Amino acid sequence: MATFLYKLGRFSFRHRLFVVLSWVALLVLAGLGASAATPPAPSSFSMPGTEAQRAFDLLGERFPEANSDGATARVVFKAPDGEQLTRPDYRAEIERAVAGLKESSTQVASVADPFSAHSVSKDGSTAYSAVSYKVGSASLTEHTKDALQETADAARDSGLAVEIGGSAVQAEEESGTEVIGVVIAALVLLITFGSLVAAGLPLITALLGVGVGVSAIAALAHTLDLGDTTSTLAMMLGLAVGIDYALFIVTRYRAELADGHEREQAAGRALGTAGSAVVFAGLTVMIALAGLSVAGIPVLTKMGLAAAGTVALAVLVALTLLPALLGIAGKRILGRRARGRGPRSHRSASTRPAVGVRWAGFVLRRPVPVLVAGVVGLGALAVPAGSLELGLPDEGSLAAETTQRKAYDMLSEGFGPGFNGPLVLVVDAKNSGDARTAAAETVVTVRKIDGVAAVGPAAFNRAGDTAVITVVPSSGPGSAQTEELVREIRGTSSEIRSATGAQALVTGQTGMEVDFSQKMNDALLPYLALVVGLAFLLLMVVFRSVLVPLKAALGFLLSVGAALGAVVAVFQWGRLADVFGVQQTGPVMSTMPIFMVGIVFGLAMDYEVFLVTRIREAYVRGESPERAVVAGFKHGARVVAAAAVIMMAVFGGFLGASEQAVKMIGFGLAVAVFLDAFVVRMAIVPAVHALLGRSAWWLPAWLGKLLPDLDVEGENLRRRLEGPARAGAGRPEAELVRG
Repeated sequence: MATFLYKLGRFSFRHRLFVVLSWVALLVLAGLGASAATPPAPSSFSMPGTEAQRAFDLLGERFPEANSDGATARVVFKAPDGEQLTRPDYRAEIERAVAGLKESSTQVASVADPFSAHSVSKDGSTAYSAVSYKVGSASLTEHTKDALQETADAARDSGLAVEIGGSAVQAEEESGTEVIGVVIAALVLLITFGSLVAAGLPLITALLGVGVGVSAIAALAHTLDLGDTTSTLAMMLGLAVGIDYALFIVTRYRAELADGHEREQAAGRALGTAGSAVVFAGLTVMIALAGLSVAGIPVLTKMGLAAAGTVALAVLVALTLLPALLGIAGKRILGRRARGRGPRSHRSASTRPAVGVRWAGFVLRRPVPVLVAGVVGLGALAVPAGSLELGLPDEGSLAAETTQRKAYDMLSEGFGPGFNGPLVLVVDAKNSGDARTAAAETVVTVRKIDGVAAVGPAAFNRAGDTAVITVVPSSGPGSAQTEELVREIRGTSSEIRSATGAQALVTGQTGMEVDFSQKMNDALLPYLALVVGLAFLLLMVVFRSVLVPLKAALGFLLSVGAALGAVVAVFQWGRLADVFGVQQTGPVMSTMPIFMVGIVFGLAMDYEVFLVTRIREAYVRGESPERAVVAGFKHGARVVAAAAVIMMAVFGGFLGASEQAVKMIGFGLAVAVFLDAFVVRMAIVPAVHALLGRSAWWLPAWLGKLLPDLDVEGENLRRRLEGPARAGAGRPEAELVRG
């Protein structure tokens, strides 16, 4: 592989204008395809095999009028303290608002009067008007949205508190977080390289790769039903790994220049060594993302595959476009001082070792204390993960100042905490002798269950064989009590069937969330086993060792467990909640563990490959295990630290988001990257190598014969290039290019 990448690097360097123009043309074509494509529909969410999905599908088949895809809104009215909405002037104001909403837009399907629909709280302080639209939230015009907001503003002038919730009111998306991450990344790269050109190349290549990937997703979104959120994960990961991969190759290229190689040869050598690490690091990330299909949820599978495709693009950009840009950059890839000093062989070495070398020496002298401190510290951080509770965010998790959150709180106070998360009970009475009797019996049975605040009357479809019953829990939608209530209602299904012949299924938003959380929880261990197992085999090929991949996998489990524990401590328990701007504690988002495993695993293996390939490269050249670790840190510690700081900045930027789910993702990923890069890779890895010595590279002879020798560290390439060259000819370089 190293030889092939060496040739590819020299080809791209030599034909740089052709390569650059080809990528620019591809970006333009992808952009044109995205602009001409039909906009994606809102994400189609389904969970095959769950009771909630079966009930949802049954509603779509027999009760389509109860399964509308149109947007909805709740305009919530609350009287001043001590007063009631039945006061004539308040009632007149509410009726005026309802009438205004009906006439506000042709997209409005219906508006319910709170007094006619009996949607006034028992104490008379709170009421809501349910607004239904003919189109989905993505298709609502600005005029329609403005009319809804203007109605609320006008009603407030009468002294009422008026807030709006529902899908028609979208939470304002945070803007600028990606820009902040890119700016911080640029500063870190500038400090790392000391050259504006060298700092700019990783950003240029990463942004171009993300541009092609996201544009391709947009072009295919409608055709492949990718949904409107698929590009988010692809953009985040594409930017992250794109910067990482380019950073590693540029660092190696500058090192080759410092060793006295010509620029074209340096590009080939950089790709033949660092490029091999990039290929395998990218493969581990793609395995982790493609493995999301284990969850059995189509939208997650599509998101994972789309993000994996973007990572593949990032690898291709690093292997082709980056060498071409290195050719265009010329000597400006080095800082001004470095340009004047010449190759390393012609200048005196610094008397003071680099920070990475000094740290490696410290760990090698004290491997046991460092290893124990790292493992015990990460283990302690992981303890809260044992209390993990999963759920999905709703309007109750939004920032307290948003109108959706205020409407949510007003409804909870006026109608009870379970009002915002009602359960929908679908009674399939097609095989029952009397559908109405079956529905009535179901209502009676459910009312007896603890935790049920109210059960609404049964509503039948036109055929009279299916009923929908609304069940309001006494607990909030994201609570463990509501999840237990869902299980108890489902536990009565056999009782209802034996008594009436009908089947009762629980669905609705809350029912879907409960099933989704359970599905995510069930998929986590199989996903871990698949991803870690496949990556273990891949890393065994890369490092030709059994213990190094095992150490990499165990180190990842420590870092992700500790990061998940930190998420539970902050967002579920409320520790340091004020510091991180967490306004309300609650269950951890259901997708958080599996996304954290996938994303952090990919980045962790990046750092492992980048650092340990340098260690192995020194080892196969004849260095002792201890000196190989020092050499690996001398060349790799700086780039791993820079990459980690960049990723922490990108992910940490999401801590400023108003939506708690986004804040949680940013916090969890930033903590995980910090722990994995600076505790696992920088402390535990060298300590383990110091203790294992040569045993770290042990590989059974029979297994060595089965595994392909891909020459990831480029040792065979180096021998071909340098061995005969010392005899007096530069022909091997030319032969490799021609061959």
